[in-house]
Amino acid sequence: MLRGPITLITDFGITDHFVGTMKGVILGIAPRVRIVDITHEIQPYEVNEAAFAIAQAWRYFPKGAIHVVVVDPGVGSARRPILCEAEGHFFIAPDNGVLSMIYDTTRHKVRVISNEKLFLKKVSKTFHGRDVFAPSAAHLSRGLAPAKFGKAIHDPARNFLLKPTRLSRHDWSGLVLKTDRFGNLITNFHTDEFPDLAERPIELRAGLERITKLAATYAETMIGELFAIVGSSGYIEIAVNQGSAAKMLGVGAGSPVELKIVFD
Repeated sequence: MLRGPITLITDFGITDHFVGTMKGVILGIAPRVRIVDITHEIQPYEVNEAAFAIAQAWRYFPKGAIHVVVVDPGVGSARRPILCEAEGHFFIAPDNGVLSMIYDTTRHKVRVISNEKLFLKKVSKTFHGRDVFAPSAAHLSRGLAPAKFGKAIHDPARNFLLKPTRLSRHDWSGLVLKTDRFGNLITNFHTDEFPDLAERPIELRAGLERITKLAATYAETMIGELFAIVGSSGYIEIAVNQGSAAKMLGVGAGSPVELKIVFD
């Protein structure tokens, strides 16, 4: 049974040959598979940003889709390549926590990819996207059973810092998951965890600023105004109307953010 499409998320950018080479490897093994670029503009080495990207995108693809995520600062080390199955989707990635948000929200099974017959004949120390992940995805798309990839494991790497930490009754500590191209700071405070957010006074602290306005739309704010808003992903974002919150505050992906909600 053929599977697909194959989606790609990397931090490779588009000016080098890396992404095109991965596609060439895939098509050499599975010439009929569709390949979809989700993004290749993850900030270099930002595993958390890649974790956010795949968590936002995968549910919008049909079951049977194969999602390849290659943000891999540990390439060439002892970290494992893995295959994750969740809700009819497949995820191929390094075992470095990049699939943490998948683990947090779905029932899943994870296998180590140990069958070297699936790799290219010569595996480099620096380009496993080409030599390990791309061919593995291609073979999977042709219907190879997940059990042929390797044994199930129960200890995949997870990044628990992707979820906010409660400091007190009113206060939580979090971080910026991503800075989008508009300069909006997407935090890890999700409205599922704060269902009455719009009914309470809040304060966000990022950089040296305190943000107390939670807007429902951009139209509610003045040009140049700094405010918070719930984005399409359900996470609280810090934004500037027609400006860049990242530049205004001098913060970016991985920067700490604090949230205070007044209940009394």
